[in-house]
Amino acid sequence: MQEEIKDLNNKPLSIKQYLIVGSMLFALFFGAGNLIFPIHLGQLSGANWIPAALGFLISGVLLPLLSVLAISITRSKGVYDIAKPLGSGFAIVFLVLVHATLGPLFATPRTASVNFTVGIQSFIPQQYAQIGMFIFTAIFFITTFLLAYKTSSILDSLGKILNPLFLGLLFLSFLLAFIHPMGSASTQAVSASYQHASFFNGFLEGYNTMDALAGLAFGVAVVSAVNVLGKTNPKSNANATAKAGLISESLVGIIYIILIWIGATSLNLFKISNDNGGTTFNQFMSHYLGATGHALLATLMTLTCITTAVGLASAFAQDFHQHFSKLSYHQWLGLNCIVSFIIANAGLNLIITWSTPVLMFLYPFAITLILLSIFSPLFKRDKTVYMTTIIFTLIPAFFDMLVSLPPIISHLSFIQDLIKIEQHILPFANIKMDWVIPAIVGAIIGLIIYKFKNKH
Repeated sequence: MQEEIKDLNNKPLSIKQYLIVGSMLFALFFGAGNLIFPIHLGQLSGANWIPAALGFLISGVLLPLLSVLAISITRSKGVYDIAKPLGSGFAIVFLVLVHATLGPLFATPRTASVNFTVGIQSFIPQQYAQIGMFIFTAIFFITTFLLAYKTSSILDSLGKILNPLFLGLLFLSFLLAFIHPMGSASTQAVSASYQHASFFNGFLEGYNTMDALAGLAFGVAVVSAVNVLGKTNPKSNANATAKAGLISESLVGIIYIILIWIGATSLNLFKISNDNGGTTFNQFMSHYLGATGHALLATLMTLTCITTAVGLASAFAQDFHQHFSKLSYHQWLGLNCIVSFIIANAGLNLIITWSTPVLMFLYPFAITLILLSIFSPLFKRDKTVYMTTIIFTLIPAFFDMLVSLPPIISHLSFIQDLIKIEQHILPFANIKMDWVIPAIVGAIIGLIIYKFKNKH
């Protein structure tokens, strides 16, 4: 038996098996929100779209893949296990913050609000937009609740049919954009914030995908699938996951690059969108596919977004029931859908406005935990290394959150005074990357302490 397990760990997966795992990763990371942020980035960066795209690819493509690898290498079962070296208290707080962000506060309501904004709203007269949103989101989350109440293979089958159709229609519009481009990306105007820090602004824009957090929360499903295929030890599992990830993330990266380029070229015909990329994506699809093509895309997007919402809602309910068992899975599920429905009706712009400061706070922790997990075999997941790194990351991450709060809060005089002090002391604070050097310093201190402890 041991020999059979060893053979499976050493034997490479077939192309079909890699494609199966790759498709799981793609489904995990790609949703409607992934369409609007890159196209908006293209509009903001204009002629500087290439460095902005490189930054976006690191946070929107590489980090999510690394998050799944972190789950694989540490044999974690999710967010709680990834943060557990810092103690059960921190792990619970981190789990709640991540799942609340992916769940009812931001990502789950966004599946409905993005879908309505991008796919449905343009077919409804402006005076009926709010009631249209109310009816659409009510139907959307009732359907989500019923499908997640008792998940079945029907949902997986729908995903296997709908996702290729959706991608096929999307790539048809991409092909038309290449044949008849709206303009030259290299000659478009660059917004003020992208004139000198396009790469870092692109990197920060990638936070909005929330995919690195999703990888921590749901990556165990992919790792388990690789495990079933015979890759049971961490090294072989991580290698197989990485190879399958290259397949899926290459596709995601190609889609992002094209969307960013399209966003830049769209400036030749359309004004820059002041709120989010939903308006620009609407204009782009209508320009190339007309009303009929746009309506078909809206239908496919609605169906695929429901599968995403079901995955987010069920994962939230499962994890919260596991750690807070006073409420059942179905009660947590119902609570999630009700809160998501309420927040979705606040509108996509408000969701993005309030999600940005939360992501600016959470992402530095997520990135450091991902990297610590990947390199954890070198220091045996020592608590001291984790602790010093996270402590040094905490203060700059908090300040990045303050800077990103809506103006009604961030422009308060005492907050402005705090921000000025922080920007004077910490390097790279002006581009919201002030957590990087403190995190590195914290990791180095932790490793020195670890080495010293193990010499005695």
